[in-house]
Amino acid sequence: MKAGLLLLFWTLWTNADVGRCVSPCTSGPSQWCSSLDSAIQCGVLKQCLEANFTRSHYYQDGQSVQLELYYESLCPGCRGFLTQMLFPTWTMLQDILNVTLVPYGNANEKFDGNKYVFTCQHGEQECLGNMIETCLLNLAGSSAFQVIYCMESSIDVIKSAESCLNLYQPTLKWASVMSCVDGDQGNKLMHQNALKTKALKPAHIYVPWVTINGEHTEDLQNKATNALLPLVCSLYQGPKPNACGSTQRRQYRNYCHNE
Repeated sequence: MKAGLLLLFWTLWTNADVGRCVSPCTSGPSQWCSSLDSAIQCGVLKQCLEANFTRSHYYQDGQSVQLELYYESLCPGCRGFLTQMLFPTWTMLQDILNVTLVPYGNANEKFDGNKYVFTCQHGEQECLGNMIETCLLNLAGSSAFQVIYCMESSIDVIKSAESCLNLYQPTLKWASVMSCVDGDQGNKLMHQNALKTKALKPAHIYVPWVTINGEHTEDLQNKATNALLPLVCSLYQGPKPNACGSTQRRQYRNYCHNE
């Protein structure tokens, strides 16, 4: 195992463009995969994700439960799980639950020589929704979850985006979001979502696809979609918050399968 890690580090060291990296890149390969930000900065995100180095950092504080949701903006099952299970659970348990949203799902990408072009399972509007939510996550930080919840719980995800932003994050201008959506920044951010989704092990076969502390099993998926709050409470290693005494049981098995 140790020999394999050394071989991977040597491969990354000899193939990465070290000249364009700054700290932590110049500190050596052991730091390149210490976080997603450093992996992106050093140009080795794909390799770090495939090697699953980020998983060892999920429990840095020894307690917080880490949940990643891989989804697409117009998938009915994704919308139901995000708005009626995940967001309420996070609202009650945000002190012990960290949520990462990855809007991409069953999309595909190709590089046309200048930028990445994306095609989505539910058409161009879904690609636009994915891009808006990706840019919100980049520009608004943790506040983006509230905006995305507002969008996904609305009748029209796309048309509600600006009003949801004004309601939950009024200091962020809609023009800034659309500048990201229409520009290179959004294109690069969506490509990162594509890399993260493609690097899933096991590979996703439907969305919503849930990982807990870097792991995905059918058992975890079923528990997350049926009773997420009790699952998070059972995994949390510290003193249980009062919300762990409540009950929450709903089933969301309406999946959008990867074709």
